[in-house]
Amino acid sequence: MTALGILYPGHSAEDDYPRIEQLLGSDVRVDVVHTDIGEDAHRVDALREMGSAERLAAGVEELRHAGAEAVVWACTSGSFVRGWEGAHEQVRTLAVAAGMPASSTSFAFVHAVREIGARRVAVGATYPDDVTALFADFLRAGGVEVTGARSSGIITAAEVGTWGEDEVFMLARTADRPDADALLLPDTALHTAAHIPALEKDLGKPVLTANQVTVWEALRLADRRVNAPSLGSLFTREPIVQV
Repeated sequence: MTALGILYPGHSAEDDYPRIEQLLGSDVRVDVVHTDIGEDAHRVDALREMGSAERLAAGVEELRHAGAEAVVWACTSGSFVRGWEGAHEQVRTLAVAAGMPASSTSFAFVHAVREIGARRVAVGATYPDDVTALFADFLRAGGVEVTGARSSGIITAAEVGTWGEDEVFMLARTADRPDADALLLPDTALHTAAHIPALEKDLGKPVLTANQVTVWEALRLADRRVNAPSLGSLFTREPIVQV
């Protein structure tokens, strides 16, 4: 059994994780521990506080007791708002506190883009314009070309969590660009796990979503690879039969 640790802020789309666990169809357990969200606001100061070392450290003991082999901070905006170097420091501090390999959803996106061989991406964000721009800057710092970034101007994760299939597809279609090799949907408060293959079929390209890449990143840190086409192109890079 491979046990993955997820630190998830508050309660919005955390039910994506048991769905992903089921879709992996293998001996992988995804343990979710909720961190204190503080002020629910897609605002830089609130997001920086949400991802503070103290808030993240408070959740790691439970993951250690659960036998987690790696931990990922499942908040894209709560990591990229610190910039490339600040986000690195955040996960270094988390790794020390947890006593295991650590990462965040922001780095998961960069690593996943490399995994699928994409060079240019489009971004469909739920965030306000200034926060979306910081995500695009973070991707560029990771060597990813951003061809376009659409913002939705939503302030709270709670509101994002109410979005259904229609809103997700509308965001994806309006954010996509013909010159993008892949589309990124960066908010972990957005329910996407049930829609990834349909989104990829609709757009004709890989789609990377926040909760999807978070679990993939945890698997990568645990040195575990899984073929799971129901989770999109990202999970088809490995042979179906594994040793």
